[in-house]
Amino acid sequence: MDATLSQRGQEWLEELLRLAGLPVAVEPELNPGFAEDSCWLKIDETNLAPEQVQALIGSDGVVLDSIQYLMNATLNLGQESEKQGAFTVELAGYRLRRYSELKAMAEQAADHVRETGEEFELKSLSSAERRQVHTMLKEYEELETYSRGQEPDRRLVVRLLQA
Repeated sequence: MDATLSQRGQEWLEELLRLAGLPVAVEPELNPGFAEDSCWLKIDETNLAPEQVQALIGSDGVVLDSIQYLMNATLNLGQESEKQGAFTVELAGYRLRRYSELKAMAEQAADHVRETGEEFELKSLSSAERRQVHTMLKEYEELETYSRGQEPDRRLVVRLLQA
């Protein structure tokens, strides 16, 4: 991700937080290694009360996901494809913790399907989380994943690859 895009994202997020009455710093973060195509922007929680951190994350990360979605949509709107970027907003280690949880769920689903031959449904995932799990399970050549249902009850299904 180029520095100009990272800086644009940083400025946008700082302005959003300032307008929300939370004048905090945002720092580009070194890529954690599992989202190579994403610019990570970390909200500095040093001067935030625990209640403010929780409010920004929201139940099951819904507020943080919404901020991230709004940021991506706004900063990529009308941009030529080579000038578009993917932004990930991190706060208080939430994204890293959630990634670990998703990885464990994906591995559990893969193990279940390989042991029983039965499909396994993962529920209560955001669309971004479903994409992450799809990506995680691509390494299992004998498995396939797809989404079933309509929002807000859309589920990710893991099953043995159909011949």
